[in-house]
Amino acid sequence: MTGPTSRRAFIAGLAATAAFPRPAIAQALARVVVVGGGFAGATAARALSQAGIDVTLLEPSRSYVACPFSNEVIAGLRPLEAQVFPFDGLDAAGVRMVQEAALAIDPDARRVRLAGGGTLSYDRLVLAPGIDLRFDAIPGYDEAAVERMPHAWKAGPQTALLRDQLAAMEDGGLVVMSVPANPYRCPPGPYERASLIAHYLKVHKPRAKLLVLDAKDAFSKQRLFQQGWAALYPNLEYVPLSGGGEVTGVDPADRAVMTGFELYRAAVANVIPPQRAGLIAAIAGVADRTGWCPVDPVSFESRRVPGVHVIGDAAIGGAMPKSAFTANAQAKHCAAAMLALLTGREPVATKLINTCYSLVAPGYGISVAGVYQPGPGGLLVDVEGAGGTSPLDAPPETRDLEARYAEAWFGTITREVFG
Repeated sequence: MTGPTSRRAFIAGLAATAAFPRPAIAQALARVVVVGGGFAGATAARALSQAGIDVTLLEPSRSYVACPFSNEVIAGLRPLEAQVFPFDGLDAAGVRMVQEAALAIDPDARRVRLAGGGTLSYDRLVLAPGIDLRFDAIPGYDEAAVERMPHAWKAGPQTALLRDQLAAMEDGGLVVMSVPANPYRCPPGPYERASLIAHYLKVHKPRAKLLVLDAKDAFSKQRLFQQGWAALYPNLEYVPLSGGGEVTGVDPADRAVMTGFELYRAAVANVIPPQRAGLIAAIAGVADRTGWCPVDPVSFESRRVPGVHVIGDAAIGGAMPKSAFTANAQAKHCAAAMLALLTGREPVATKLINTCYSLVAPGYGISVAGVYQPGPGGLLVDVEGAGGTSPLDAPPETRDLEARYAEAWFGTITREVFG
């Protein structure tokens, strides 16, 4: 099952079996608090509300700015406004929206303390805090440095800043990207970004060059990306870990990027630092020493704090990568498991799916898909023989079709989650 059509049909069929069940008797008295309004938190809140649960979603922002397709914004192919999704649809679906941040969790009292000083009680808590950047991981890169060397790994002002820096750069300049070691949000994301920045330079600044410094030797969809780069982008140089690609320090004032072997002075520097679960995960005690959150792969209940479930980028997903599709899928299964637990039943183990599209150029899409199930060691593992990637030597028509599938997927998931 290697072709995109057969994989897609298989995954669509499997997704249908994972539809969220509505219980015969709604648990109207059960109180669930969801922290975080991204793809994971918003999906869980909507699903639980539809099942009759009393749901409160804590999210300090008025709208969500999506990371998928934000690389197109950086390359000038899409307006930033197309990434912004208000929470009106969740409010209309019966989710109680509270525009505040969670400051602390009392798991014994089952209470959340809010930034405004109030508290919320819960029967079950869902944490979907996404990621935070580890500003202690690269010497010289701190919260002030992001204005000179944007990460753009949280969509919004940083996305616009990187876009604007590329637009302002003189032709002939050097753009340097740094890519962290695993794990991090959206494993193929840096390589899609590299592709689209290279496309932008090829079209608008043909004498400029892109240098990609990577802290690892292998990455998602590697052969597909590198085939596209070889065909399209002589202006892109990729340096893996074994070639000296790990960044050991930066100097924001000079936009200098250092490795163990070289010092590069960039006209534009995009530094993507290592990451960890959002801060509330550490405050709540659900994150371990890795910075991520170990969970039960059936219920997504924290292995460290009972009654708290962690979904999306913050969770340790085993073989299941951190992506918007993953966040959406985990949220639905977590909601079903919570309904079972709230009614005294055992959650049912099931399979989860992920599909990730990337653009190598406008009209040139590639994808990877996987199916996962609980396995030994309490982690999600690959279902052997399921999923796969786009064919390596596909004709242009197939690449164009995958690009259109990507656009359709983004429209579908954002309407489902936020519409």
